[in-house]
Amino acid sequence: MIFKPKTVDYTLSPYTGLTRESWIEAGEYLLQGVFQNIKQFTDPVVMPRKETKITYPHSADAVREQKAEYFEGLARSFFIAAPLIHDNPTLEIAGYKLRDYYKSHVLRSCTPEDVLCVGTYEEVRRLSDDGNPFRTFQQTVETCALVICLWLCKPEIWDTYTKEEKDRIALFLKAYAEGNTVPQNWRLFNMLVLAFLYMEGYEIDKSIMREHAAHILNYHAGSGWYRDGHSFDYYSCWAFNVYAPLWNLWYGYEEEPYLAAQFEKNSNALMETYGDFFDCDGFTNMWGRSNIYRNAATSAFDGNLMLKNASVNAGLARRICSGSLLQFLTREDFLYEGVPTLGFYGQFMPLVQGYSCAESPFWLGKAFLCLHLPKDHPFWTQKENNGTWETLSENEVKVTTLDGPALCFSNHAANGETILRTGKVVKERSDRHGMWNYSKLCFNTKYPWEAAPIVDGNEISDMESQQYVLHDITTDTYEYANVTFWHGERDGVLYRRQFFNYNLETECHWIQAMNLADFTVPYGIMRVDRTRFFKKPVSLTLGAYGFADNGTEIIKKTAQYGEKTATAIILKGHDFTGKEKQLAMTIYDGWETLDVVHSVGTNPDSEQSVIVYASMKREAQNCYEQGILISQVITKEELADFSEEELFPIKEIVYTDKEACGGYGPVKVVLKTGEEKCVDFEGMEGKMML
Repeated sequence: MIFKPKTVDYTLSPYTGLTRESWIEAGEYLLQGVFQNIKQFTDPVVMPRKETKITYPHSADAVREQKAEYFEGLARSFFIAAPLIHDNPTLEIAGYKLRDYYKSHVLRSCTPEDVLCVGTYEEVRRLSDDGNPFRTFQQTVETCALVICLWLCKPEIWDTYTKEEKDRIALFLKAYAEGNTVPQNWRLFNMLVLAFLYMEGYEIDKSIMREHAAHILNYHAGSGWYRDGHSFDYYSCWAFNVYAPLWNLWYGYEEEPYLAAQFEKNSNALMETYGDFFDCDGFTNMWGRSNIYRNAATSAFDGNLMLKNASVNAGLARRICSGSLLQFLTREDFLYEGVPTLGFYGQFMPLVQGYSCAESPFWLGKAFLCLHLPKDHPFWTQKENNGTWETLSENEVKVTTLDGPALCFSNHAANGETILRTGKVVKERSDRHGMWNYSKLCFNTKYPWEAAPIVDGNEISDMESQQYVLHDITTDTYEYANVTFWHGERDGVLYRRQFFNYNLETECHWIQAMNLADFTVPYGIMRVDRTRFFKKPVSLTLGAYGFADNGTEIIKKTAQYGEKTATAIILKGHDFTGKEKQLAMTIYDGWETLDVVHSVGTNPDSEQSVIVYASMKREAQNCYEQGILISQVITKEELADFSEEELFPIKEIVYTDKEACGGYGPVKVVLKTGEEKCVDFEGMEGKMML
């Protein structure tokens, strides 16, 4: 059953109708699903598990991982429960008084001799017993969630413990806070636990705190985004830009004013552009790892509002938070036995990582931290506004390019979608999963990424959605773009380079590659890419977005440009929820054929899907031949036909070289609208960023 708010106000919230009371109802809706699976008061928050191969607990580490699962269920569901408990201390869900349940289970989780103890730091180290003195544990993550929630409902739970009980919890927390951590966003977990203990009068090691905080600040890459490992993703938003403001509030402003000022500056820098990361409906893009956390990406807005000098527009922040909440809670496939699925919409294992368990999706409860804001806060009282989307003219596209985190996102007034193009991506050659999360050429808020197609029960290797796939015909092997360098934007064209099967042991000139150049059109993206092949014969494919197939009309059209023929395939249909969808892919110079493949189980929206894809071959070794590949993918949320000009927008393609292959010099693309785009790859070599 989908979430239907009982309380709506379309005067205050003209876009979503949601109010603070609506959010409380949404929290209760999710907790009802949780507690319907808890048979008695003494049972932990362990939810039904639909999948057992990828996610933990795994049998080899059953005891240690079961303890971690207990803690994930408790702490992450507490994200939702804590603000509701503070708002209504007598709240009951499924016959349980939430305040009593969480008070009891938090204490038990930290009590060594209790059967529900989630494992002291010393115990989980002993259980691991692998000889690695730097090993880290999932419990460190959840200690941070726990202290945030104890702060959110401090009068109702933390303040009601006896001194002995507080000391017991503090001793448990301190061991994790001062113990090993992962040298990326995890440092914030240690920082928050130390800050909570400091607030509550416990002695802490300020040197440990400063060491972690200094490193966190040094991960900042610009525009409010932090590097988290090789790549950039939503951890900048649901970790760095939530935990750092909390740390400021609890500790930084008082004890580390310089660091606190920098964290505040970075959060405000994120707010300058973060609203444009979402589409006209407030939808969150499916991108990066941990997509099962969904609308937790909106928690960065609340993080900014915790600062002394917050800059976010409150009416826009609530509109996006509410829009993203509805994106997920209004789908029939969102829950499995009352619990958010391991997926983006429904259960979708291609995006799930092995560090997740059935309770992990409750990280999305971070979105509910906004309920700590009182009823009279501007976040709840300002009228919803839609920011950029209210200012765009018909067919206008706003493009935001951030070189630091290598992110380019475009807001398309024609269809209301936001398209993300990324760079600075490094993945192992065998990490197909990582490439799906990070290496797609485009990520679209209304067309979530598709995994490798499965036809007749077999995964096919020769094409992928929004990715180039290279076939080495000599060795009959397939190569995928696992590394994406970033050059940046020049004159409205974004330049990147992708390498196929990149590895550090091989000189880059011995690695097949593509120079990427793309620019926006009203309904999507036009590509004018150049091959960098040193070894032939090869074949190459490029897929469009995956298209939910719930009965799809497939149309093929052609049109002339000069003496050449352009081909387009148009898909018309509906997504899982019944909304109208339309996609068209058009190919110009360099491509030979355009076709479709039907897949099963590889699309996050629907079980069946269709992918349009282009293909070509290059056979002559060391022969100067066509190197420019021009294609377009456009989409919209209605079945009304694209115009001929939208399907076939190019009037003329002008090359520098007399052979018109594009091997050197600028390529000028003249559009029927009169606009011209000059694609010039010169200079890329001197500015390649990872």
